[in-house]
Amino acid sequence: MTYKQYYKNRDVISFFSGAMGLDIGLQNAGLNVKIGQDFDMACLDTMQANGHKVIGGDIRNIAPEDMLNAAGLSIGEPFLVCGGPPCQPFSTAGKRLGINDPRGSLFMDFIRMIDYIRPRFFIMENVKGLMSAPLKHIPHADRSNDKITDEERLGTVLDVVLGEFKRLGYKTVYGILDAVNYGVPQFRERFVLIGSRDSEEIFLPIPTHFQFHQDRQYQWITLKEAIGDLENETGECASFGAERTRLLELIPQGGNWRDLPLDLVEQAMGGAYQSGGGKVGFYRRLSYSQPAPTLVTSPIQKASMLCHPTQNRPLSVREYARIQQFPDNWRFTGTVAAKYRQIGNAVPVGLAKALGQAILSVADETAEIKTKRVRGTDVHNKIKQAMVLGGYANAN
Repeated sequence: MTYKQYYKNRDVISFFSGAMGLDIGLQNAGLNVKIGQDFDMACLDTMQANGHKVIGGDIRNIAPEDMLNAAGLSIGEPFLVCGGPPCQPFSTAGKRLGINDPRGSLFMDFIRMIDYIRPRFFIMENVKGLMSAPLKHIPHADRSNDKITDEERLGTVLDVVLGEFKRLGYKTVYGILDAVNYGVPQFRERFVLIGSRDSEEIFLPIPTHFQFHQDRQYQWITLKEAIGDLENETGECASFGAERTRLLELIPQGGNWRDLPLDLVEQAMGGAYQSGGGKVGFYRRLSYSQPAPTLVTSPIQKASMLCHPTQNRPLSVREYARIQQFPDNWRFTGTVAAKYRQIGNAVPVGLAKALGQAILSVADETAEIKTKRVRGTDVHNKIKQAMVLGGYANAN
């Protein structure tokens, strides 16, 4: 491959690919996903059912040279490596076991792949809890002395991740992005870390959609716009059960348990009635006039219900897929529960496309209009600051 061909290369290797929301978005931006990887058999079947090349198995048992060979690429040749190591250990809900959870070590295997493959760029995404997940005690026997220092043991998981990429010579930028600001009909905050091997001027994508804007096409996308035409086309769909359905019938669009008659609230909430917190997900009926809340891996759990705005049922599998912006002809395999899980764990396609566009604009040097104009700089800077409010960013 010549130098010119090398810098025109747009090939991607994907890890933890899942149902391929991230991959589809990157392809929509103009990148070429050569191969994916996942451990979950339902996800592997979904990828293959849609004509994509995959390597199955635990990333801890996969050699990076095997991924390169399967993709037909050489060390240093891939344009991008992307992936989201399983996020449960760093979730803001639950026990926040962080790096003490065995799954927490999977991000180190993602780093191992970057170290060997040496892509020009990488994207690592996760839940926002990664930003503050504390680094727990790591016995010396469980770590490589050239990777995690005693100083890093006292910080956060993110400190270790950034330290590792710095050791590999990658310039990084990271932050929290909300998918609703990128044309996704859903509030969904994700941690995103972008890296550049060649110290190029990378940045997190600038928001394209806003709650308040004079032009309707740049405003947030509502649930009605996304799934309104599917209202009477239920298709594959879970169910709430008779008692929950009876209670949900009493709740208006955009409402939840607080809209139930007072004499039914304690009965409906059960043990959660005395607990603290807002409990906004209990008996939640969505609103057509707003974006959807974050899709979870099941729409029927008591604390995170996702009831259709006008129908007394959960969101269907197809509605889930629409909200995550999968193509209507995308095939999901497995049980209904497995399909909800695959879709609920995915990166929204619109957010993924914005990430791909941002990286391509850096590679193609098209991200900025160069100007010598000085007058009015304060005005322009204020606009830029307002635009980046959709994400909290740091560079290293």
